[in-house]
Amino acid sequence: MSLLTRAVVLSGPSELTIAEFPRPTSGDDDAVIRIEACGLCGSDVEQIKGSIPNLPLPAVPGHEPVGVIESIGDGAKARWGVDVGDRICVEVIVPCLECRGCTSGVSNGCERPLGSYGYRPFAGDDRVSGGFADYMYVHPNSNIHRISNDLPARVAAMYNPIAAGVRWAQQVGQVKPGDIVVVLGAGQRGIAAAMAAKEAGATQVIITGLERDAHKLALALRFGADATVYADKEDIPTRVTELTEGRMADVVLDLTPMAGQPVRDALAAARRGGRIVLAGLKSGQEIPISTDLIVKKALTVVGAYGVDGPAVEAAIALLESGRYPFEQLQTHTFGLDEALHAIAVLANEVDGEDAVHVALVP
Repeated sequence: MSLLTRAVVLSGPSELTIAEFPRPTSGDDDAVIRIEACGLCGSDVEQIKGSIPNLPLPAVPGHEPVGVIESIGDGAKARWGVDVGDRICVEVIVPCLECRGCTSGVSNGCERPLGSYGYRPFAGDDRVSGGFADYMYVHPNSNIHRISNDLPARVAAMYNPIAAGVRWAQQVGQVKPGDIVVVLGAGQRGIAAAMAAKEAGATQVIITGLERDAHKLALALRFGADATVYADKEDIPTRVTELTEGRMADVVLDLTPMAGQPVRDALAAARRGGRIVLAGLKSGQEIPISTDLIVKKALTVVGAYGVDGPAVEAAIALLESGRYPFEQLQTHTFGLDEALHAIAVLANEVDGEDAVHVALVP
C-alpha cells in the first residue's frame, strides 16, 4: 500500500498541478478520509482563477469533500460517533470552539477559525487539508456528518449546495406554507432553494435564469419550481406581477453572483412586508438601490452566508430520501488530472457542456 497521496495544488491563478504528499495519519482525536468525490461550486472557480484576495498559496483546493473514514482515533470515534468505513462529509470552517461566536451558536460565527478546508491550511499542520486529493486529514475541531454509504458518491457530494438551498429558503428566508417565492439564479443552489421552498409549503415558486441556463431552468421544474423567467429576455418584476396576479412574492432570494440588477429586481418583486434574502456575492462592487422602496414597502432584507450543521443534516436527509432525481443535477465528474477542465465546464466556458453540479472523483 502506497504511503503517498496525490493532491491537486494551486500555486497561482489557473495554475494547477498534481503533486504527491505523505499520506495523512490520524492520532487519538482526528481522522483521515479516503476521498470518494468532491463537489465544485462558484467559489472554487473564483479561488482557482485568483478572484478571491488574500488566500494563501500554494494550497490544495476542495471544500465539499465526501469520503470514507480510513483511520480514526478512539477520542474522535467517541466524539463524532463514527468509525472506520463510515462515509462522512466535513463542514468547510474549522472553528476554534472557544470564541463568542462558537459558544453563542451563531452560524458560521467563529471569530478565530483555525483554518478552512480547501482555502486556509490549519496553523502548524502541513498535511493535506483540501478535497482535491486521494486522502484528506480531518482536524479534531471539525464538524462532520454521516452520509449513507448506499448513495452514489457523486450524489452524496451534492450535500453542500442542497444545504445552501435549505438554509437560504427555509432558515433565513423563513418560507412557510402558502408563500409565493421567487428565486433569482438557477444554479445548483438556486434549484436547491426552489426545492427547499416547495418542501416548506410554498404554493408558487418562480425561478429565473439566463437564456443559456435553459437546461437548468428545465431541471428546476422537476425540483419544485412552478414557473421560469428568462432574466435576459423578460422584465422580472413585470413577469412576477403577471404570474402572481399582482400578489407579488412573500420571499425573494437573490443567489446570483456579480450582477447588481437582481438586487433591484428583488426589491421590486417583493410584496409589501415581504422578505428578501441576499446570498449572491457581488465581488465587492457597490450596487445603487432605492432605500425608499425598502422603507415604503416595509421590507425585511437579510444576508445569508454559507451553510450550517442543521442545514447539512436536512440536506443529507433529502438526498437519502430519494424523493427527487438528484442524479440529474449531478451532470459531470472528472478525475484529479482534469481539475482545470472541470472548473472551465462549471464556469460555462466549454461549448456543448451544460453543467449543473460538477465533481472531482479521484
